[in-house]
Amino acid sequence: MSDKQTIRALYEQTIPSVVSVYVTDRGDDRRRGGAGSGFVYDDEHVVTNQHVVGDSDYVELRFHDGEWRTGAVVGDDPYTDLAVVHVTDLPDDAVPLPVADANPDPGERVAAIGNPMGLDGTITVGYVSGTNRSNPTGTGFTIPETIQTDAAVNPGNSGGPLLTLDGTVVGVNRAKGGDNIGFAIAPTIVRRVVPVLVADGRFRPAYLNVRTIDVSPTVAEANRLEETTGVLVVDVGGDSGTTLRGCDRVVQVRGREVPTGGDVVVGVDGRTVRSTEELTSYLLTEADPGDTVEVTVRRDGVEFTDSVTLGERPVPGSRPRRGRGRRGPLTR
Repeated sequence: MSDKQTIRALYEQTIPSVVSVYVTDRGDDRRRGGAGSGFVYDDEHVVTNQHVVGDSDYVELRFHDGEWRTGAVVGDDPYTDLAVVHVTDLPDDAVPLPVADANPDPGERVAAIGNPMGLDGTITVGYVSGTNRSNPTGTGFTIPETIQTDAAVNPGNSGGPLLTLDGTVVGVNRAKGGDNIGFAIAPTIVRRVVPVLVADGRFRPAYLNVRTIDVSPTVAEANRLEETTGVLVVDVGGDSGTTLRGCDRVVQVRGREVPTGGDVVVGVDGRTVRSTEELTSYLLTEADPGDTVEVTVRRDGVEFTDSVTLGERPVPGSRPRRGRGRRGPLTR
């Protein structure tokens, strides 16, 4: 099968399961609201971005054949920018798209399908350009393990699937980073967060309650560290319940102020921590609030392990969803 035939087959296979998501500000005038994309996750739910649905309890979904549905937002998470919409009576051909068990590798051929600029059913093709990126959100935290792609991702693609050529979801598109650079939420995070949103309406990320920076050569020099690995603890929250030590002074290194005096975290639960990305990824994908983790720390040239009980990240300016189990039936 030629490349052209493969892309066409992918489009025909998956387009019934990709939806345009509309959020209205007033009445049914869709021009006054926002628009994004989504995809069918299971027999009753569509996945999209949290920033697409915002504070709305209900959204309107348009399928490729022109059919409309009204969906109830039953869960969202601002930290991972994921949201789940409950839909009754999906179209017969709107089957769930499988989500990959593992993150893709750079160089893999992918396609983004969605509603960019209000243009329903648009497909763009490219490659996985990189993985393990940190993508900022409006919460003060970043999304780890983000997938980078050169498939065109534009406003309106948000929430739609990034697909391999066999129709497997390897990312939820969320942002354009520049020319030929788009970002998608990794499938490992989707598989971790979405089932919790379906069941509970809210995902509770584990929280170490410290602010860290990577140990770059400049940071290592300022702190007289022999290795440029791990993360420097800059601040420790007052209610963190940890014995980790933050920085207490700054020094000038080539005109730059660098915090010093804090612990350096180099491992967690036996896994090496080389960067804030790796620490954040572990806490988000492997740990839960209330878990006790073993943190390997270097302090004043001595390495030791400290037991730390994780807290829960505060919810930034959000309100709890009532959840599907506590909602009344949706009337269309």
